[in-house]
Amino acid sequence: MKLLLLGGTDFGGRAVAEVARDRGWDVTVFHRGQHPAPPGVHVLHGDRTSPDGLARLATGTWDVVVDTWTSAPRVVRDAARLLSGRVGRHVYVSTRSVHTWPMPAGLDEDGPVVDGDPDAESVDYATDKRGAELAVLREFGDKHSLLVRAGLILGPRENVGRLPWWLSRIARGGRVLAPGPRSTPLQYVDVRDMATWILDAVEAELHGPFNLVSPPGHATIGELLDACVQVTGSDAELVWTGPEVIEEAGLSGWSDLPVWCPPGSEGHEAMHCADVSRALATGLRCRPVADTVRDTWAWVQTLPSGVVVRPGIGLTEEAEARALALR
Repeated sequence: MKLLLLGGTDFGGRAVAEVARDRGWDVTVFHRGQHPAPPGVHVLHGDRTSPDGLARLATGTWDVVVDTWTSAPRVVRDAARLLSGRVGRHVYVSTRSVHTWPMPAGLDEDGPVVDGDPDAESVDYATDKRGAELAVLREFGDKHSLLVRAGLILGPRENVGRLPWWLSRIARGGRVLAPGPRSTPLQYVDVRDMATWILDAVEAELHGPFNLVSPPGHATIGELLDACVQVTGSDAELVWTGPEVIEEAGLSGWSDLPVWCPPGSEGHEAMHCADVSRALATGLRCRPVADTVRDTWAWVQTLPSGVVVRPGIGLTEEAEARALALR
């Protein structure tokens, strides 16, 4: 199988490249060179946002192209248009955020979605991703397009920093504000399980949209944070704190306390309660949370300058101390 990956050197795309390579696929990675490409793949350099930036893709044929682009839909459109007729299938890694808010518990792929424009410049995350979906559908048609609507993605090389933040915080030890109840169910997908499902789906010639995330309750916040304590060898004390105290402290789920949302809230229903029966029926398998945490910690420890966490992710020490004082 010949795979063309647009991107493929960072988080999700890199996992696809590595799993495909390990299967013996012929993998070509087209990227800007900001990160080293995985060993054992063909490399083409180009900046798809620049004039003539797709020139290296003007010739060649592939069985499938995988695109993970997150910004102006027209960039996805231009690549899809150039490759149409020379690539058999298009896989676009999208997001469940294309659905209109609020997303009720149990929402499946047929729920309402935001408006999008395949020819647009960047607007916002959800609108951009929906516009890119429409661009792929227009250029490749429904039968040759696979829309992977991922939810929360965790695992090695996570470039948002949610799980790395928890690992780093717990590794420091001491009293750790743990958002409860500890039985709060989580829904996420390990990036490597996502990559495996994508390649299986290509081989099975699946098409259309799929929610790509674990079953609700695949793990709990307690299991996730307990695993962080175990793998780091920390003396951290998890101080389980209810949503009402967290709210009183002026803190919010998801950003201040990554991964977690208050149970019963709109955020929890949207992020941790999706219907994923379609993906499960087509072979999605999810590894234990302990494996995801262990392998992410192993990767974090290889970083030369500490944990990479995007701005706005995680508590400051001062905010955590204020919240713990309310306990």
